[in-house]
Amino acid sequence: MTNNKLHPSVEKFKEFVKQNPQIIREVRSGNATWQDLYEDWYLLGEDDSRWDSFKENKGEKRTSEEKKSDWVGNIMGTLKHMDANQMQGYINNLSQALSAVQGVISQFQGGQQSGGGSKSANTKPNNPFTFRED
Repeated sequence: MTNNKLHPSVEKFKEFVKQNPQIIREVRSGNATWQDLYEDWYLLGEDDSRWDSFKENKGEKRTSEEKKSDWVGNIMGTLKHMDANQMQGYINNLSQALSAVQGVISQFQGGQQSGGGSKSANTKPNNPFTFRED
């Protein structure tokens, strides 16, 4: 077998991919092909906005631990800036919506029970194989 050397531009693309591993995930997930990515890289260059999404994901991985540890601080900061009266209004609206949904559900359940006869007369669960009972 012969030892084929790659074109220098292909070598540079490989280095670019190694610096941005999100590109590998993009290809493996089937969202892009190596050929398309190489052509974009060759025509647009490394500094094009096409690659920003891959570079941003790389930065997010580094700070993911910081974000995980700071989520409590974010929640507390959000709670400090909330208007209590506005939140009370939202909670009341949510409560009314849930009550309406419960009312609709109870109407449907009530319709099924009343149409089948009285519940107190039939206390045994319905068995589809009643012909086998002694």
